[in-house]
Amino acid sequence: MEKYIDTHAHYIDDSFGEDRTELVGRLLSDCVECIVEPATDLATSREILSFAARFDNYYCAAGIHPHEAGSAGPDDVGLIRELIASDARGAKKIVAVGETGLDFHYDFSPRDIQESNFRSNIRLALEYSLPLIVHDREAHERTFEILREENAFDTKVLFHCYSGSAGFAEMLIPHGVYFSFGGAVTSRNSKKFEEIFRTVPYDRILPETDSPYMAPEPVRGTRNDSSNLVYIYKRISELTGTSAEELARIFRDNTGRFFGITI
Repeated sequence: MEKYIDTHAHYIDDSFGEDRTELVGRLLSDCVECIVEPATDLATSREILSFAARFDNYYCAAGIHPHEAGSAGPDDVGLIRELIASDARGAKKIVAVGETGLDFHYDFSPRDIQESNFRSNIRLALEYSLPLIVHDREAHERTFEILREENAFDTKVLFHCYSGSAGFAEMLIPHGVYFSFGGAVTSRNSKKFEEIFRTVPYDRILPETDSPYMAPEPVRGTRNDSSNLVYIYKRISELTGTSAEELARIFRDNTGRFFGITI
């Protein structure tokens, strides 16, 4: 049986408090080949790094989410820098910076603070030559502007849970951007993804769940986890006309290349 890859899951979330270690261990043993967990702030950056040390095929990203930008301390990015530097000398579990970016839908943090935080995280990724995991919600144009202004495309950039149009994807593709897709592709209203998958090169596509959020259509409303990748792979296979076996190979190659890991 082909195993799945989850490039974006939040197992440090409180909803996994009861069974986190047992669940992740079972997933990695049974059906999942690799998991990458992004942080949302300094505390989760530390917590995820510690948790990732328990599993061979579990990696993490360190950074500050736009929702948390307003509550981050003035030294938090510097402390994350120290965390990355220390990990680079040892376990090498931190494979990206993020997730970071802009969220103009919820605006949980003031927009100027979101933008300042985004720039700081981009500079951190460039400093350590790490890929950047971007959260972009209803902020497409401004996200793109900041990425260009900060020379972010000098490193690899991933738009996680891609929510833009095929037209916006066309703007990003020449800059080497990768795109990850999760439960949204399974929705009954997923017509736009047909056009997106006709636009985005297959070697730039990554799978994700965003667990515990965004459960795919057949299990919508439940706590999401990486076992639900079965529905996401199936739908992307249908949308791209690519066999399940070929899709698994593509995702394995793309994940290894983007994060610089061996799978």
